[in-house]
Amino acid sequence: MGMKRQKLALRLPIPFAVSVLVGTGMAVAQPVPADLTLLPPVPKSYVPKKTSWGDPDFQGTFPLENIDLARIRLTRPKEFGDRIWLTDAEFATRLAAAKKSDAAYSAQLGGAGAMGSGGTRGLAKWMEANSFARRTSMLVSPADGQLPPLTAKAEALQKAGRTSWRPGQRYDAIADFDTFDRCVSRGMPASMLPFRYNNGIRIFQSPGYVVILLEMLGTRIIPLAKKSHPPAGVEAWLGDSIGRWDGNTLVIETTNIKSGDNVSDDLSRRAASPLNQATQGAPAYNSLPTGKTAKATERLTMTDANTIAYELNYSDAEVFTAPWAVRLDWTRNESYEFFEYACHEGNTQLRGRITAWRAQQAQEAADKAAGK
Repeated sequence: MGMKRQKLALRLPIPFAVSVLVGTGMAVAQPVPADLTLLPPVPKSYVPKKTSWGDPDFQGTFPLENIDLARIRLTRPKEFGDRIWLTDAEFATRLAAAKKSDAAYSAQLGGAGAMGSGGTRGLAKWMEANSFARRTSMLVSPADGQLPPLTAKAEALQKAGRTSWRPGQRYDAIADFDTFDRCVSRGMPASMLPFRYNNGIRIFQSPGYVVILLEMLGTRIIPLAKKSHPPAGVEAWLGDSIGRWDGNTLVIETTNIKSGDNVSDDLSRRAASPLNQATQGAPAYNSLPTGKTAKATERLTMTDANTIAYELNYSDAEVFTAPWAVRLDWTRNESYEFFEYACHEGNTQLRGRITAWRAQQAQEAADKAAGK
């Protein structure tokens, strides 16, 4: 069900959701267990083809668009309890909504998907072919599908964080905006999770390296022969990654993620939130801090020619009181096209918000002086 589409290629002036149609390669669906609270281990029977230098060949394009369009959340709606999977009746409701959305598709409206105005294309077929579409959440640990509580310090920093996503906040300086507002980074591991738009992931390989190209704000170059991470003070927005092959599974360990908060006036002390609220079911506002010992461990396993099982374990003792883990499926779609994500070039929101806020303050001061 491959197709072409036009991309949203600039940062919008306000938080805005645009979901566009995307096709899907056909996958071999893994069976849903009878016990809906059970998550079977990732199957490893499939043997991927090899590159010319002998590594498993994971190269291809794996957009996450359908996960967002299907409204599969990061955290689990509490009515599902410890259930990882939907019942047949619940899935039938989700599938019916997808079929209705597909029927409403309009090329003229650009396939606005989750916005409800332009419909989707191929969403129902993706659901029917992929058992992941029956999942209640991306989060699989803790067992209740909820993120662990924040530490007291992290909770205070999260509440004080400055971002365009927080209503009623002042906008008087660049420091009043988060790193995503400023077209710097979506954060790690937020950049690896489904988003409202521009969900493309493309994998390249060469001897000794795997490259994960993200359609929005980031490219990860992952060396396979590297033995150690840099000193603790050397940090990067997407961290420092070391990869290795565990059989046919690619294991990536990432540390040295840019640490800091979203409170400081010193932008060098600011960090990208590890979770972005534009991922459905993520915490509100992009203002979670990142600690100096934050670590992400990812495992990528090709379960058939068109599917990669993606497992992420994340820990940050300064922010979360326990580690947490997600598991989702990446579905191949070689017809999905990348266009330049020209974020800075269209980012008018910073000047606009600051100008408007200052004008409002001046008007309120004038009204007060006039006794209004």
